Amino acid sequence: TTGAVRGLSRPPRVLPAVSCLVSGRVRPCPGGSGRVRSGPGGSGRVRPCPAVSGRVRAEAMLGAAAEKLLKQAREVQDEDLQKFCTRISTLLQNKEYNNEAVESLQKLFLIVSATKYSRSLSKDVLQNLHSTLWFAKAPQPVLVLCSAILREVLPCTALTYSCEELNDMKTMNLVSGVMLAQGSTSAEVVAVCNRILKLLESRHTESQGARHLVPVLSKLLDLAPTVLNEEQINTVSKKLVDWLRYAGTVQGASLSSGGFFSPRSRQPASILEVDGAVTGDFFTVLSIGQYYTEDQWLNMHSFSMIRKWLHWYEAGGVCNSDTDERSELDSSIMSVVSASSTSSRLLPPKERLREKTFEYCNRLIEQCDRKALKKSDSELQKACLIEAVALMDLICRHDPLFVYRAFPVVKALYSRINADSGFARVLLPVAQFYLNHSELAAVDSEAVYRQLFTKVPSELYQDPMLAFEFVQFCRENSKTLRESVAIFRKSFPNLLKFLAWNTPALFPDFIELLPDLVHPDTAIEILHSLLDLPCVTASLEVQLRAVCSSVTEKLMVDQSRKVWSSAEAFLHPYYKSMFFYILRAESGTGDTIDRLSQLHEVLSDVARRPRVVQCAQTVPILLQVYFKVVTQFADGPLINQLALVILERSSLLYDIPDFKAEVQRVFSSQLMVLCKRYPALIVEQSKELLEFCGTVSNIKNKEGFFIHVVWAIGEYLSLSYDRRCTVEQITKFFEALEAVLFEMIQLRSSTGIFKFSPRVITVLMTTLAKLASRSQDLIPRVSLFLSKMRPFVRSALISSLYSEDDIQEILARANELNNLLKAPNVAQLILGPSADIASPQWYKDTNASLPLTMQTISKVLQRNPGPRFPA
Repeated sequence: TTGAVRGLSRPPRVLPAVSCLVSGRVRPCPGGSGRVRSGPGGSGRVRPCPAVSGRVRAEAMLGAAAEKLLKQAREVQDEDLQKFCTRISTLLQNKEYNNEAVESLQKLFLIVSATKYSRSLSKDVLQNLHSTLWFAKAPQPVLVLCSAILREVLPCTALTYSCEELNDMKTMNLVSGVMLAQGSTSAEVVAVCNRILKLLESRHTESQGARHLVPVLSKLLDLAPTVLNEEQINTVSKKLVDWLRYAGTVQGASLSSGGFFSPRSRQPASILEVDGAVTGDFFTVLSIGQYYTEDQWLNMHSFSMIRKWLHWYEAGGVCNSDTDERSELDSSIMSVVSASSTSSRLLPPKERLREKTFEYCNRLIEQCDRKALKKSDSELQKACLIEAVALMDLICRHDPLFVYRAFPVVKALYSRINADSGFARVLLPVAQFYLNHSELAAVDSEAVYRQLFTKVPSELYQDPMLAFEFVQFCRENSKTLRESVAIFRKSFPNLLKFLAWNTPALFPDFIELLPDLVHPDTAIEILHSLLDLPCVTASLEVQLRAVCSSVTEKLMVDQSRKVWSSAEAFLHPYYKSMFFYILRAESGTGDTIDRLSQLHEVLSDVARRPRVVQCAQTVPILLQVYFKVVTQFADGPLINQLALVILERSSLLYDIPDFKAEVQRVFSSQLMVLCKRYPALIVEQSKELLEFCGTVSNIKNKEGFFIHVVWAIGEYLSLSYDRRCTVEQITKFFEALEAVLFEMIQLRSSTGIFKFSPRVITVLMTTLAKLASRSQDLIPRVSLFLSKMRPFVRSALISSLYSEDDIQEILARANELNNLLKAPNVAQLILGPSADIASPQWYKDTNASLPLTMQTISKVLQRNPGPRFPA
């Protein structure tokens, strides 16, 4: 082999934390409890467990080693690769399945899989990999590596595959994976399916490793859902019934090879329950044993795919049940159910599979009542509860007869777990069951929904898996939750905690979920909550820090002491109400709080935290989604409220880098949308708009937003948009804007002058001209003002601040507006066109475009031609 390939060092050994599957069961990593230990003297400080710290360092080293290996694999040249493949071909052709062959195949797999581009291998090595895969006597690691390499380099026309003669089920598993990765035709997929079913139908299937075929069958359902006919479906259903229900309850034999010191053969031990008791019922995935028989492995594999199987053949329309008739059940249904349960062997295969699956789930739920001796078995119990309830829900959706048998079981389960936060993930399938079937069973489910939406997010927002599953549950059931569950929309502050803490993972899902939360009754509060979302993230961080800090004793001793950190503020009585509101569980306590600026101040020490900054970056996009939804149903009063919030919150934002600028940019665009939808907004909120526009500091702090507000005033403060628009109102706005512009152009000493952008000046001049065209008594004042712009921009102070292009832009606009106002009637037509004149044809038609009209008027009225403006 060449040096380039030889340089690929052997991958580092897998850490114990990764290699924790023993006999098909999860074994906890030794020494890695990961508990939080108290420091000396009981200070309550968080000290990482040494085992956890060592594991973190080891994982970091493993990541660096993996990156180095991938880089080396990607840099292997084709010439070196072909020489390396020649060596592998020789080993495989001579059937030298030693450690060198295994290590070489591992390196080859790393090379072909390290890049998204396919690496071409010689036909010789492909043929040898192919022939080795069909050689059943080859060691299992060699067969697995050959299959993996072939899957990476496919599709390949140089090889032909056939599974007709395969009888070994392990080999069939590997070969079928290669054939399905080939992008095979439907005929080849059918051939694989037929061969698998034929092997499953053969005698002594359970003793020959049929469990290796169950994953392939599951894969076939994804690739070709219509590949099975009715007879084959019944065959698989019968097999699943046998595997699920009739596995043995005696442990398998030891894999020891015997020897002089090996113990004598003993009577096989019984399967145990998770609490150590001998099992008294049929085998399930929660049955404990040191060794398992083949039928017990089949039981576990079958349970892993039974939900997909049931969902597949019901969704595909294979089973045509009279659901409509069953939905009109009366009180006699209970006797029918009892009769059907005692004669399950007389049922058709698919109905019998439902019955046995229901019994299996019921048995699992009973087993979960036992106290597990090991933590790993306790976690397995929770996973089985989730799957069992989901299976019951699926069975009840397909056959409503089971609803009356399942509800007592699920209700008892909920009563047992609802107070234990460790079972929070189990509450999701339980709530799904109530959501789907509580109406048919006439059961009150309000308590279940309230527990789910109020308690779980508040206590477990930091659990990423729960957060993801919770949001998925809300998305999948959004229509039903909107229409039937009142607490859903009221609990949006709690749901936003998931997003605030898990922003990268949940942001795309919340883009889809947010429209379902927006409602006219809560629209204003949701807007405030979105703007305060970074504060929620900061408060959650402070909450966790405060629990582990030592400030509690200090504040208990002296509550009058000055607060120096956000952790102290969180525990201080003065700030308690602010944090209580920000971290509230339900809406309805008010749209916002009065002391937002104080909250921003006490949270300033966490404003640059990565989690807080990351959350703040998503707020502008969420605001755009929010306004897109709310403008679809907003009426006049709601639009007025939205405009007031925009004006108020444009100044009250958490001080995070770029956060204020991005939010104000969204406010600017959305204010235009609101004004266009409801032009009367300018007249109805004239007091607040006058106050905002009359403050020069608003230009310095939020120039872009100020420009849009001024433009909206000039555009929509007109009698053509609102009959309530009077000359007095126009004059008030004119005088306020005139005062602002006058203050801007006052010449001061260079020490105190502030450079305003040319855009602010030109927009203010244009708005004043628009208002004057609607109240012609104001035209002389505007003309006088515009005539002062030339000495203003040509003064020494201003010339040093602005470039020549900026000066020309200001002078051109002043000159243009001044000439336009010399013809008041034309100015009114140009600066305040009616709706029909403002139609697109006035701008598309070059013979009637407004710029052409303005240019023509400018030439006619101007004695000395000024700057030319392109049409």
